[in-house]
Amino acid sequence: MGPLKGLRIVEMAGLAPGPYCAMLLADLGADIIRIERPGGTRPGVSDRLSLLNRNRQTIVIDLKCPPGVAVVARLAGKADALIEGFRPGVMERLGLGPEVCLKANPRLVYGRMTGWGQDGPLANAPGHDLNYIALSGALHSIGRRGEPPVIPLNIIGDFAGGGMLLAIGMLCAIIEAMRSGQGQVVDAAMVDGAASLMTFMHGLRAQGVWSDERGENQLDGASPWYQVYETSDGQYISIANVEKKFHDELLRITGLDKEDLPGQHDRKNWPRLQARFAELFRSKTRTEWCAMLEGSETCFAPVLSIPEAMAHPHNRARKAFIEVDGVMQPSHAPRFSRSRPEATRLPDVPGSDTETVLAGWGFAVAEVVELRRHGAFG
Repeated sequence: MGPLKGLRIVEMAGLAPGPYCAMLLADLGADIIRIERPGGTRPGVSDRLSLLNRNRQTIVIDLKCPPGVAVVARLAGKADALIEGFRPGVMERLGLGPEVCLKANPRLVYGRMTGWGQDGPLANAPGHDLNYIALSGALHSIGRRGEPPVIPLNIIGDFAGGGMLLAIGMLCAIIEAMRSGQGQVVDAAMVDGAASLMTFMHGLRAQGVWSDERGENQLDGASPWYQVYETSDGQYISIANVEKKFHDELLRITGLDKEDLPGQHDRKNWPRLQARFAELFRSKTRTEWCAMLEGSETCFAPVLSIPEAMAHPHNRARKAFIEVDGVMQPSHAPRFSRSRPEATRLPDVPGSDTETVLAGWGFAVAEVVELRRHGAFG
């Protein structure tokens, strides 16, 4: 039984960050009903392979139909929380805004996921992950000196600064509601979350040890000991020896300690040290370097593709990836010593759980028949 077992949440179907938040909570045991629109959120995409939608039941509701809106309002009235990821004002225009829902259910935690936030000059502007991390200062800081910023997938805005931030905020508000009896709105903006993820760099900058120029800092590819190097077979390895003892151990294992090399923090000679490391690591294959360095007292890991990561012995031992109905995917995280979540389920086809869900939330069979007759389910 997952640690969130018994928590009931209504999720308005969306893209990326909202579903990721719901996935995290559902993975850990929350009972989440995903409300999908007729035709789906992203037509043409496989419902069963949209892994962010796993571990929850789904119903299709036509929010352009008043009886459909009434169904969602009734579900929200019985829920602990609601997740929505529309632009500001959309839920209000549907008659499902926080003022209405909290009046009907004062304990409701109303989670709102947006890019720019519920207010501010850009609140209603369109955007995606890349735009939000650009405005936060995060994108500028990622990349090599003299080169354009590197796009870090959509991990920083959508997932770390978006869905994960909303999940933390909602759990905090749910805990507070258990004490106070009062729900509230959680305004999670990806631009805010991406900025928060840069807090460590802001601290370094305040100390005068972080350059605003990309590719000039210890952790952005400038230092030779926090770096990715190519091996003789065209693969890559990662070295992250921030602490002197790990750096010294790398030199010892590789025999570089016998050479006249610059000190670890001799910035003027970083290019020379990096060139020597590059030459060294090109002398063996990635497999050979793994045999020599993996598990040693130096900070090392091979750069693996997704299939390679799934097959790596450490990840296999941790069961970091699991196979569900023939589909490999990341497992639940984090782990709990006593609360064990139920087995992962692939996403349901939208609408396949309508009767079961509504019955479980107090709708009579005759009501469901009548709602279907009036087009509430599209």
